[in-house]
Amino acid sequence: MTKSAEKPGVPADGLYSRKPVFAVAPMIDWTDRHCRYLHRQISRHALLYTEMVVADAIIHGPRDRLLGHDASEHPVALQLGGSDPAKLAEAVRIAGAYDYDEINLNVGCPSDRVQSGTFGACLMLTPETVADCIAAMKKVSMIPVTVKCRIGVDEQAPEQALPDLITRVLDAGADAIWIHARKAWLKGLSPKENREIPPLDYDIVYRMKERWPNEFIGINGGIQTLDQAQAHLAHVDGVMLGRAAYQNAAVLADVDHRFYGEPAIEPDWSGLCDRMMAYAERHIAHGGRLQHVARHMVGLFAGLPGSRRYRQILSTDANKPGAGPEVIAAAFAAVDFVGEGERVSA
Repeated sequence: MTKSAEKPGVPADGLYSRKPVFAVAPMIDWTDRHCRYLHRQISRHALLYTEMVVADAIIHGPRDRLLGHDASEHPVALQLGGSDPAKLAEAVRIAGAYDYDEINLNVGCPSDRVQSGTFGACLMLTPETVADCIAAMKKVSMIPVTVKCRIGVDEQAPEQALPDLITRVLDAGADAIWIHARKAWLKGLSPKENREIPPLDYDIVYRMKERWPNEFIGINGGIQTLDQAQAHLAHVDGVMLGRAAYQNAAVLADVDHRFYGEPAIEPDWSGLCDRMMAYAERHIAHGGRLQHVARHMVGLFAGLPGSRRYRQILSTDANKPGAGPEVIAAAFAAVDFVGEGERVSA
């Protein structure tokens, strides 16, 4: 396995040795390899996550399609779904050949499909199972093994349920805890509603960090801006943005400066256009479609002059038979970029 010192964006002494950590949350149907490639072109250091991949799928399914990623994506974490320690350990062993920087266990997704497999957020109800899973994964992993959880589910009292889970998984060897600062309601709310209706409780996440000052505690849920992310870092070690980063990926352009001490520079949107065109051309040459790449780029310039036309071009033209990288060039050419007032020349 490649040493972390040889990977871009990964500290030589470990992924969580440097604080703070800024991450883009794992999101089903969104954070696939094409999305992550786009995000990496905008931020060199943000920690990127895969969609949740079920352990059974890795064991029995098309591994290269499920686990393959571009070498430029580092640092990149694989999120696993499952509740069987042996199967999760086998999935971690298989994933070892794909050179991820972290393995994360999903203990937060509330969807019916995940519940039917008795994993995701419903694992909050059986913290001993989560601990067994983490212990089994740690035995076969050469990289950090982490947990992403909610503060509780259904009628659980978060003040009891959350520290119980944290205690157990840390004892089992977990390297970091990412906490979505909402409960999940397993019955009666859709996954979308579970991201919006249960009230946010950032203070309980702060209290967990106070209780475990020497452990990595990161926060997720409802964070919309880098200013909000910066404010959270007065209390925790890491911040994770989800929909806000996906729906307007341009927000990632200031991450390296704000959180990793890189010099402040103007984003090179022309260069991004060229890189995404080249990436799309490679994808199409291997049998893919432009839309696989372009769909993640639609929200990139939300709020900028010309962004409406940009969205129209990517949403419509990228879906046409035979669409090629020139569609990306046409979309970028529609945008007036703040501070320059010049159109990107394709």
